[in-house]
Amino acid sequence: MPDLIQLAIPAFILLLLSEAIVDAWMRRDLYEPSDTAASLTMGVGNVVVGLVSKGMVFAIFIGIHKFALFPIGYQWWAWVLAFFADDFSYYWFHRSSHECRFFWASHVVHHSSQRYNLSTALRQTWTGGFFSFVFWLWMPLIGFQPIMIFTMQAISLLYQFWIHTELVKHVGVLELVMNTPSHHRVHHATNPQYIDRNHAGILIIWDKIFGSFEPEQEPCIYGLTSNIGTFNPLRIAFHEWIAIVRDVRSARTWRDRLIAVFGNPGAIKQNDVAPANYEVARSPVIQQ
Repeated sequence: MPDLIQLAIPAFILLLLSEAIVDAWMRRDLYEPSDTAASLTMGVGNVVVGLVSKGMVFAIFIGIHKFALFPIGYQWWAWVLAFFADDFSYYWFHRSSHECRFFWASHVVHHSSQRYNLSTALRQTWTGGFFSFVFWLWMPLIGFQPIMIFTMQAISLLYQFWIHTELVKHVGVLELVMNTPSHHRVHHATNPQYIDRNHAGILIIWDKIFGSFEPEQEPCIYGLTSNIGTFNPLRIAFHEWIAIVRDVRSARTWRDRLIAVFGNPGAIKQNDVAPANYEVARSPVIQQ
């Protein structure tokens, strides 16, 4: 089965170079060489690690599909249902990745850049693929074909590449239902009213239905609420996992250990249930 993401890499690079050229001409200062290099390194690492994690997940989906509740095939309507099912699953995966520290430890990679450009879209986790799939387990169990699920996941990621830009301001009526650069800039911002909002993949409707939507108003400030201050790919990839291990080892009770791993990143610090040296990354409860 061809990997749509790998096939799209030449287009990613071409669009990234085009944006960088336009940025240089407009003197917007959207790119910084070390930051871009770090993002590209994270992207390459994600593709390499994905050769293992995707194979593992595909095997799990095939195993679960043997017990499918309904015989869903490849009819046109099945693809339509799969699109909505995947986008719905992505919303809850993405939202959980901001509200549970265990999932945030991988997703923080994507938010660690203080720049917002097409290279930021390629700054991806090296660890998340080994467990984020749990949000999609219901799909093969219902009866969706594993290849269909993988295809929809790839389409979602392909779509989300172009929304990582400041050069596109608004796209009119499409913003009523679609995730757009404006909506996603909010998601990457650390402004207090923007933190942990707009978790959409392709459709912004889920944020509007479940109360996590916020329109773009004031200029966005990008990065983490406590930036890690490094372009080292290894530190970008693993700094939050190291912090979790440190906090679990120094926690005094099992309750604190569980919260240090699975609690809301911001609530952990605010409620002082984890060691004081824990530096919060993002949280809807943080006020700055």
